[in-house]
Amino acid sequence: MLDHEFMILLDAYRRLIRRNARPNIQKMIAKTHPADLAGLFRSFSDIERELVFELIPDHSYKAEFLPELDQAVLIDLLKSMEPTHIVDILNEMAPDDQADIVAQLPEEIGHQVLEMMATTDSEDLEELMMYPPDTAGGIMVPLPFKMHEEDTVQDAVSVIRKQQDLEMVFYIYVVDDNDKLSGVLSVRQLLTVAPETKLKSIMMTRTVSVQPETDQEEVARIISRYDFLAVPVIDRDNTLLGIVTVDDIIDVIREEATEDFLQMAGVGKDREILLKSTFEAVKIRFPWLFATFLGGFVVSMIIMSFQHMIDKFIILAAFMPIVMGMSGNVGTQSSTIIVRGIATGRINVKEILSVFLGQLKIGLLLGAAYGVLLALFSILFYHNDLSIIRIGISIGISITLSMLIAAINGTLIPILLDRLRIDPAVATGPIVATIGDIVGVTVYYVTATLLLL
Repeated sequence: MLDHEFMILLDAYRRLIRRNARPNIQKMIAKTHPADLAGLFRSFSDIERELVFELIPDHSYKAEFLPELDQAVLIDLLKSMEPTHIVDILNEMAPDDQADIVAQLPEEIGHQVLEMMATTDSEDLEELMMYPPDTAGGIMVPLPFKMHEEDTVQDAVSVIRKQQDLEMVFYIYVVDDNDKLSGVLSVRQLLTVAPETKLKSIMMTRTVSVQPETDQEEVARIISRYDFLAVPVIDRDNTLLGIVTVDDIIDVIREEATEDFLQMAGVGKDREILLKSTFEAVKIRFPWLFATFLGGFVVSMIIMSFQHMIDKFIILAAFMPIVMGMSGNVGTQSSTIIVRGIATGRINVKEILSVFLGQLKIGLLLGAAYGVLLALFSILFYHNDLSIIRIGISIGISITLSMLIAAINGTLIPILLDRLRIDPAVATGPIVATIGDIVGVTVYYVTATLLLL
């Protein structure tokens, strides 16, 4: 939905809510896509949310609507609902969405919901919830459409026509007598071959699959790399457990990108930080900023230790913000490039040395270029100072070294964190910026001390 359309719709809902025009609100809901209504809920007040949600009469609409909501909004709506009502809505959902919703419920309500669901449904749901939510098992659709390798094309078409509740039949997964995955073929292939053709003769046997423990980011990379619409999930015995579909992967990509951006900015990884109260937002951001605070304190101590240099060459204080700012930007640029390369799989262990050397050259060239510019600038604008040539050279060398070290710092820290199995996205915020400031100031004054005294 475009921004102006969103604002028009939001205004229309609020006018109807103020008038308490319930029949008209219900008509508006029927004409609004569930995903668009979920977007509107971000802007509604608590009272507006409760009223609009109460006026959604259709369980199937709610089943499409609830998975689109932000977690905080979802919990607020469900925690006051009767478990029987929640069960009625869950029965209209796909199993993977059911697992996501139940996992977010308070523990007591979640247990009640599972007890009320049909035995087979609750068993499938509990099996899904055994896997961490950020793995292939946590986002897969269980019991995908599958056929035996001895079945014919006509058999597959007939079964598809009878199954109306199948979850996105993009591919037909073919299994053997032991329910092991043998191959896969697309629905399009069924329509282009003779009906009596056996599936084993047209299926592709080299299948790309994942295990339930595979991280959802890796699943997203696989689907993106091969342009799949779904990928099968198998256990260690090659038994087909389920599939991860592209619609879930789109959500994964959006969630992971949001987390990375938040961490790179140094505000944690809570994707719903905009929905938090002022106190909660402060509590989340305070620890991340504290690292920067400590780094700033260290920088101030370093500057104080070189007070004698500042007293003798006051011009050094004027150029210090430029050196720190330029080195900080280079470090952030390098770390952002590396973090994104790691996230998209463009950087692997074998390429680390070449990537490092590449960023080293870039940092050296950028540093040298701006070092010359800053040296010339200081000489031209402060030419009345007899020692300005030495000071200009000192400043030029300082910014060159600072930018070079910042590029090294921004490259190595994300790679090191990734090797330690720590999310490298955390590097771009407080760690790189703080270390960059400390190193930049130290290099600046040490260089000045060596060249000017």
